[in-house]
Amino acid sequence: MAQKHAIIIGAGLGGLTAAIKLQEAGHTFDLLDRNPKVGGTWYENTYPGCACDVPVALYQLSFAQSINWTRAFPQGPEIQAYAEEITDRYQLRPNLHLDDAARTAIWNETTSKWTVTTESGKTYEGDILVGALGQLNRPNWPDIEGLDRFKGAKMHSARWDHSVDWAGKRVGVIGSAASAVQLIPEMAKTASQLTVFQRTPNWVIPRRDVPVTAAEQALMFTEPETAMDLGARNRQLIYDNADHFFWQVFQWTEAGRAAYTAIATNHLNEQVSDPELRQKLTPDYPVGCRRILIADDYYPALERDNVELVTAAPKSIDETGVTTPDGKHREFDILVFATGFETTGWNWSVDVEGLNGHHLNEVWADHPEAYAGITVSQFPNLFVLYGPNTNLGHNSITFMLERQVEYMVKALDTLNSESAAAMMPKKAAQDRWNKALQDKLKKTVWADDACNSWYKTADGRITQNWASHTRDYAAAVAEVKVEDYELA
Repeated sequence: MAQKHAIIIGAGLGGLTAAIKLQEAGHTFDLLDRNPKVGGTWYENTYPGCACDVPVALYQLSFAQSINWTRAFPQGPEIQAYAEEITDRYQLRPNLHLDDAARTAIWNETTSKWTVTTESGKTYEGDILVGALGQLNRPNWPDIEGLDRFKGAKMHSARWDHSVDWAGKRVGVIGSAASAVQLIPEMAKTASQLTVFQRTPNWVIPRRDVPVTAAEQALMFTEPETAMDLGARNRQLIYDNADHFFWQVFQWTEAGRAAYTAIATNHLNEQVSDPELRQKLTPDYPVGCRRILIADDYYPALERDNVELVTAAPKSIDETGVTTPDGKHREFDILVFATGFETTGWNWSVDVEGLNGHHLNEVWADHPEAYAGITVSQFPNLFVLYGPNTNLGHNSITFMLERQVEYMVKALDTLNSESAAAMMPKKAAQDRWNKALQDKLKKTVWADDACNSWYKTADGRITQNWASHTRDYAAAVAEVKVEDYELA
């Protein structure tokens, strides 16, 4: 087997998975990240209450389970610590280069090599380039008149300022989606007044998070093999539930839609006693259309005396606060923007240049797409993790990452067996893959005319999500179809 050298950009769970599996297959790598620590989004997101909304049994890597978890749904710091744990377990640090952002990646057709240059001026050369930058890492600041005029503390949930103390302060939270439902309950505990600006209500289902007791932890440490076995069986049960049942919401089946609408509605009715507040929190769009949120303490936080829900997006911001379309002005000491990420633009922080001067950001500017969400026409030996149309509304992204890395390793085997130096998908094969994918997506809830979300572009094309069960994705990428590739 001819050994290949990979340059992996991004040391989140995707990049770490790639490094581990490439190393196990006999290849070498350099792993680059702009942050001073591994973990990716779990290093960058440190807002109060930050946690995973996928059970840890399913979220942790199947081949790298840990016995150090303290909750069924792990907190952000625990996942970052898990990333450190597997970095050490698989001895990745000698090839890990932190705190130096990759800026350019250029393909050399003559040498069949990628050259990556970092912010510090260092260069790395490799046979393959692995883009593990993720989708949710570019904070989205809303376009609100006067946003820069505010004189108080101001921060985005993904760039939390830990020097700011909100105890006894007037806090305005703009946004009410995934990050907001986690940070609002925490801030509401000590803020003197917390105002939530909700543009659109969300469907919320119970989290049912529970701690791992001291006795359970003791058992895991004394019988780690048994704990791992039980964890694997629990993982399979959770996976089957997500893939077989939860998927029905998005597949637009009447039974699935009705079931999860009832689950979310019952959760709202049980936790919110005020009929007026309940009405404000009831969505007018189909369940699954936007990301379904999972929270146990969000609704109770909104019923606190020091919390106000405003069902209007801010019209303008000035030095002291926020004005809504009705003309009412509210003063704040702190503004928090829980307004998500730039997604559909796919504007990577790395300028990736492939064949004939093609730049990935330009190619992906309107409708980002890839073959199997992994390889891209005109970009030889580029492998993308968590690429276009591989996001999920159900199940765990780590499952998808593992399948993508397995596919990449098989692709390198293909290069060796075909005595080739480079491969990229044929344009016709990539087009065929994406046409079939978009046809399937038209039958999902995301394609509904009433459904506006970060999953799709302004013209209605769904560029983020996979179109079926994750087991269907696993089957689709189980083998590398050589006939779909140009080899050189």
